Amino acid sequence: MIALPEIETIRRDLDRELSGLRIKSVEVMDAQLAKRSGGAKKLAGRLEKAKITGVRRRGLHLIMSMDTEDVIVAHLGSGGQLRRHANRDQVQPNTALSITFTKSGQLRLIDGVGEAQLFLASAEKLVEEVPELEGLGIDPLDQPVPWRMFGQILLAQDNKLKAVLTDDRVVVGLGELYSDEILFAAGLRFDRLTNSLGPQEVRRLHRAMVETLHDAAKHRGATLEDGFYVDVHGEPGGYEEYLNVFKQAGKSGRPCPRCHRPIQKYRFRRRWTYYCEQCQI
Repeated sequence: MIALPEIETIRRDLDRELSGLRIKSVEVMDAQLAKRSGGAKKLAGRLEKAKITGVRRRGLHLIMSMDTEDVIVAHLGSGGQLRRHANRDQVQPNTALSITFTKSGQLRLIDGVGEAQLFLASAEKLVEEVPELEGLGIDPLDQPVPWRMFGQILLAQDNKLKAVLTDDRVVVGLGELYSDEILFAAGLRFDRLTNSLGPQEVRRLHRAMVETLHDAAKHRGATLEDGFYVDVHGEPGGYEEYLNVFKQAGKSGRPCPRCHRPIQKYRFRRRWTYYCEQCQI
């Protein structure tokens, strides 16, 4: 599971490590990956000799700026990894692409699920060429939104809280894990209607969202049992130790850290939701 705190962790690492590096060569191992850029040869040709000048993020998309007219856009899907390697390191299975720099090793895209994307787009026409970047909701790790504005956005949805929090058109990149943790921290049930919230409940939810995401990013994201998420050096995140309701084993019946009653497990929108019947109302 790769959500907003994990992508922000990767962005920070890549921005620190890649900025100022010049690309020497590109090897595409998965031809399917290069189709959006016009094929492997064209992708490599447009990248070679370019210098990376910075790495930013838009939602769950990583955007690497270069000293050319292009940017590199990467989306890791549910199981992709961007890993830094020395040139001599053994190439791992499912490596889709390898970028070698004139100094300081390589950047490899590893995709064990088949959902990762990496392609080129025009820096000036980024949103036009990457329509996935349009219509994204608020990004609490990028641009803070006041709680009153957040409340207005919620009230306009007229839907259940969990459905709203996992909608990227409302809030970007929370996913199942962080939405459950945020709702627990706020003391709100997943199936509460947004228009039923009072001002204090909106403030609690806003605070829980901001604090949970910043804490998760501070601990470099959460690596669950699937093990797909690791940082650019292959290290797992540490936030899973701080999870209250969404546990790695995915089992209900664990004691709530507040009231010690069993955590409940409920099928909501074809996915499991974890919550406490006593503490969340």
